Amino acid sequence: MKEILFATNNQGKVRELKEAFKTAGVDLIVKTNADLDQVPYVAETGFTFEANAKLKAHALAEYAGMPTIADDSGLMVDALNGEPGVRSARYAGEEHNDAHNNAKLLAELGGTPEEKRTAKFNTTIVVSMPGHFDRDLVVSGQCEGRILSVPRGQDGFGYDPLFYVPDKQKTFAQMTTDEKNEISHRGRAIVALLEQLPSWLAQFE
Repeated sequence: MKEILFATNNQGKVRELKEAFKTAGVDLIVKTNADLDQVPYVAETGFTFEANAKLKAHALAEYAGMPTIADDSGLMVDALNGEPGVRSARYAGEEHNDAHNNAKLLAELGGTPEEKRTAKFNTTIVVSMPGHFDRDLVVSGQCEGRILSVPRGQDGFGYDPLFYVPDKQKTFAQMTTDEKNEISHRGRAIVALLEQLPSWLAQFE
């Protein structure tokens, strides 16, 4: 059984990916940053989700010497010209703080009518092979919704309590994990990944 590195410290993301691999019959052992010693710090200086995911995938693939998955996600609000975008995790400051990020988002949207609070979440996943960075696999997933003026729901993380999905009449924070995975940006990106990963890996055998 082959190994692949998922360049993350987020164990929630890791469980989600492992479950998806298991369901799809993908025969790979998923390693994470926690399995490595002295993981190099990668500054996410890109201007797009793909650029940031590539920075992480390339650096960790080279360091670990194995195929590496990295992702970058964020919220794009139409009324804010796509903000917070690649700065979603640190929208309110350099330290990742969900409560502060949500408070800033609500403040920035103050007075914006409901019909103009449209937004979408994006996840871009990049898979890199050491020595073959010109042949990256890149997939994305998106989910459209709108930003509420008052949070709803206790589950999820990040902007989930404010991100309302009209088709489900719920925020991400009001959904079960299975419900969210069915329609979420990350869930859709993982579906695209599972469709393309086996043939992408086969080219290096």
